[in-house]
Amino acid sequence: MTDTETDLELAVRAAKSAGEILLKFWAERSQLTVSNKRVGDFVSEADLTSENHLKELLLGACEADQWLGEETGAEGKSSRRWIVDPLDGTTNFLRGIPFWSVSVALEIDGELTVGVVHDAVHSETFAAQLGRGATLNGLPIEVSNTEAMASALFGTGVPFGSMAHIADSAADIRRLMPHCAGVRRMGSAALDLAYVASGRLDGFWERKLQIWDIAAGLVLLREAGATLEGAEVSERPEQSGTVMTATPKLFSSLTSLLRASN
Repeated sequence: MTDTETDLELAVRAAKSAGEILLKFWAERSQLTVSNKRVGDFVSEADLTSENHLKELLLGACEADQWLGEETGAEGKSSRRWIVDPLDGTTNFLRGIPFWSVSVALEIDGELTVGVVHDAVHSETFAAQLGRGATLNGLPIEVSNTEAMASALFGTGVPFGSMAHIADSAADIRRLMPHCAGVRRMGSAALDLAYVASGRLDGFWERKLQIWDIAAGLVLLREAGATLEGAEVSERPEQSGTVMTATPKLFSSLTSLLRASN
C-alpha cells in the first residue's frame, strides 16, 4: 500500500487484479485441475492462484495484518484482519455460468470496515467502507424502494450434498414463495449480497455460510441501507453465518415468514 492509498483503494485494487487472473483461467476452464473438498464443493487451480495473489498483495502492503482465506486458512495476530474468498461461485465458474466473484473484506478490532465484491465477467466492482456509503463502479448505490411483498424478488442459497439444513432451507422457500414475486438461487452469496445492496434483489437469506462468503457483502449491505440480522433477532450474521437481509420496508415481513416455524 502506498502512503496515500486507503484500505478501500487497496481492497479494490486487489480484487480487480485477482479478477484479471481468474478471467484467464475462465477462458481455459476446461483444462483446470479440480478437486473435491466434499460432495458438491470444488476447488481449482483458479481458486488457489487467486488467493495466493490476494495474500501476497494485501499482506505485502500491510505486513503486520492478520489473514483469513477460504483456501489458505488463518495466519497472524493483529487487530486488522483481511477476510478473503478468492472465487465465490466456483461451481458456476467451472460450468461456464457467468455468476462468480472475488470477495475482499477488512475487519478492524472485530468490526467489518471495508468490503469489496468484484464481478470480473461484467466489470462490476461493488465497494463500501464503514461510514462512507456503498458504490458500484464508483457511483453510489442503495437498497431498493420496493414496498410490497407481492412485488419483491429475493435471493437465497440452497444447501447441497450432505448438509444438515437442506430440509430447513426447503421449508423456508415453501413458506415464502406464495407471498413474493420470486426467489433466485444464483450460486455466489457474496454477489447476491451485493445485488441486495444495489437494489437488484429486495432481500436475501441463507443459513450457515462461512465468514469469507459474507464479510464483504455485510459491509455493502450496511452502507447501502439494508436491514440485516442473523439466525436470531439479536444476533449479527458474523456470529452464526446465517444471514437475513432486506430493504427496511420488507424486512419484517421476510423474517416473520422465515421464522414462522421457530
